Amino acid sequence: MIGSGESAWDMFVHVLHILPLALLFALPVAALGGLALYLLRHRSLATTMTTLVLTPVAAMLVGILGVSGFMFTEALTTELLVCLLVALVAVPAAMVLGRVIARRSVWEREARERERAAEKSRRELVAWISHDLRSPLAGIQAMAEALADGVVSERAEVADYAQRISGETTRLSGMVGDLFELSRITAGALELSMSAVPLRDVVSDAVAAQAPVADRKRVRVLENASAWPVVSGSDPELARIVRNLVSNAIRHTPPDGTVAVQIGIDGDQALLAVDDGCGGIPDDEISRVFDVAFRGTQARTPDRSGTTSGGGLGLAIAKGLVEAHRGRIGVQNHGPGCRFEVRLPLAAS
Repeated sequence: MIGSGESAWDMFVHVLHILPLALLFALPVAALGGLALYLLRHRSLATTMTTLVLTPVAAMLVGILGVSGFMFTEALTTELLVCLLVALVAVPAAMVLGRVIARRSVWEREARERERAAEKSRRELVAWISHDLRSPLAGIQAMAEALADGVVSERAEVADYAQRISGETTRLSGMVGDLFELSRITAGALELSMSAVPLRDVVSDAVAAQAPVADRKRVRVLENASAWPVVSGSDPELARIVRNLVSNAIRHTPPDGTVAVQIGIDGDQALLAVDDGCGGIPDDEISRVFDVAFRGTQARTPDRSGTTSGGGLGLAIAKGLVEAHRGRIGVQNHGPGCRFEVRLPLAAS
């Protein structure tokens, strides 16, 4: 025992005598704690922190018992009781702090992943759209120079060039409009004027607007409704959702194929399903269908039907608008093609 009147040198000598015994008993416990931490490395952070707190407490208890020779005097009992009380306070605190730190770590990791995904999406968008903008601009410039230089002088040829320039200009205008809409969605600047909207009117108008495109490609567009729900939403944005989905379905359906638009009610939600005849989406691409500028093909030119392949923003815009309506959108392979399903909240009756 170390007396209260001993000199510093005497206390140092006692420490040198006690240290080997303390290390002899405490180090194996610390080693076991390290092994436990290694085995629990894939468990929760709360479990790891609890083990980290228990290890030194257990090592201290065993060291005290070893140095005392397991002679339970009043002083030893008091020390053991103090260690036990410390453990009772430290372990719950470690568990709580572990959960807090774990939640924060998960949030920070998810935030970093979202930031990286957003940055990657922005880079892809700039690369894809810059290519798409250059293509019609180059065509317009070439045709304008041909007209200005008199290379094209026949009335029919001039009219054809003017029509093609108009078509490319329309395409550019649509791409710029898509970019503006997408920027509003991603920036959180989209403001919806919510009201009770009959889904029947929205679908009928969208299908009618796409009828000329479907006729040129010889694609049938069919409507089928088990019910005509009234949804809570903004009419222009809902029309944009349906128009984008139907346009996408027509674009990817081969000539003489069928696009089916089905409407119904599923529980407390309105269900809109658009089926196409695209032949299905590969499993490694189906999760990327709603990504910005994703098309599922590297082709950047019009397809054989003469319709443009689009800017790759339609489905991304549709997803953003659906989520802005507190709805859900998904895609799955179905029959000869794939099915896009949109679920929207019903209007309060």
